Amino acid sequence: MQITMKLRIFLIAVFFLTHVAAFASAAENTAPSNVPAKKLTIGIKQIAPFVIKSPEGTFSGISIDLWRELAIDMNLNYEFVEYDLNGLINALSDGTVDIGIAALSVTPEREEKFDFSQPYYHTGLGIAVSTDSSYSSSTFLTSLLSWDVAKTILYLALMLLSVGFLVWVFERSKNPNHFGGGVVKGVASGFWWSAVSMTTIGYGDKYPITLGGRLVALFWMFTAILMISTFTATMSSSITVNKLQSAINSPDDLAKIKVGTVKNSTSEKYLNKNNRNYEGYKTASESLEALSQKKVGAVVYDIATLQYLVNTEFNGVLRVLPVTFEKQNYAIALPLNSPMRKQINHALLNKLSQPNWQSILYRYLGDAEKM
Repeated sequence: MQITMKLRIFLIAVFFLTHVAAFASAAENTAPSNVPAKKLTIGIKQIAPFVIKSPEGTFSGISIDLWRELAIDMNLNYEFVEYDLNGLINALSDGTVDIGIAALSVTPEREEKFDFSQPYYHTGLGIAVSTDSSYSSSTFLTSLLSWDVAKTILYLALMLLSVGFLVWVFERSKNPNHFGGGVVKGVASGFWWSAVSMTTIGYGDKYPITLGGRLVALFWMFTAILMISTFTATMSSSITVNKLQSAINSPDDLAKIKVGTVKNSTSEKYLNKNNRNYEGYKTASESLEALSQKKVGAVVYDIATLQYLVNTEFNGVLRVLPVTFEKQNYAIALPLNSPMRKQINHALLNKLSQPNWQSILYRYLGDAEKM
């Protein structure tokens, strides 16, 4: 009887301990892995349309809306702390912030300082130009002062002077009223006559009366037609060439102008690498403002940001070219060896496959959204 009672007690104890262990194991498996209980510090940097700060101090944008949904899925408690670009990079490098949210490009230099999640946005650099950048009064003046036009004018002046001299030679004695008065005055009268004859104005105040003078006049009338045609063609060609040269259609055209960009950005790195003449500004809005005031000839920066700012702040004044270059990826940044990286990647990959992600992109980019 005692043995039976002891056996029952033993079996009950084993059953109890087994179920307690199973319950503890299940609780451990369902608890969020590597999720800190403390409030996370999320470093952000304003860059529309990824991080937008309202006048009331609240934040929105592609990166902000994405992070909020990730935080809900991961049951995270957090607060935003705003930085400029250098400040955010330094805060990630020394671990001051737990996560960095902005339009942060994944680059080899940055990956040496901190880690990145899976990319969530694929983009590249774009070019913004003035809507009237294709041609201007300064371009027209450049055309008039070109060497080709100068050579044509010089050649034409020599022809007028030569014809005027020949007319004076034949007319100086027999037609002194029109071509007399000494060498200078006579040749000047011949120059005037050849000019008005070439332009077909023909005031009639001076004309040759000798056979030689009229033969020169006849020769000049037909030659002048060719001269006018040549001069017109040269002017048209020069203006057309300068007009084409003044237009910015691709990154190769940036070598001809001064470019605006944002300091310490990947676009500045691109301009340095390609030896472009540029001016760095604190923000993309400042660089576009400089473009609208003709201080620079174009702005190079992230194409999504350029499209958003041009549409909201410079619509009708500036435009973004339909060209993307220097492809780059945006990702969430974390300090080196962050224990949250794997979990964020898992939540991020799930979120990017959901329709709501496309809704976020369309909310800020409309038809200009990029996958």
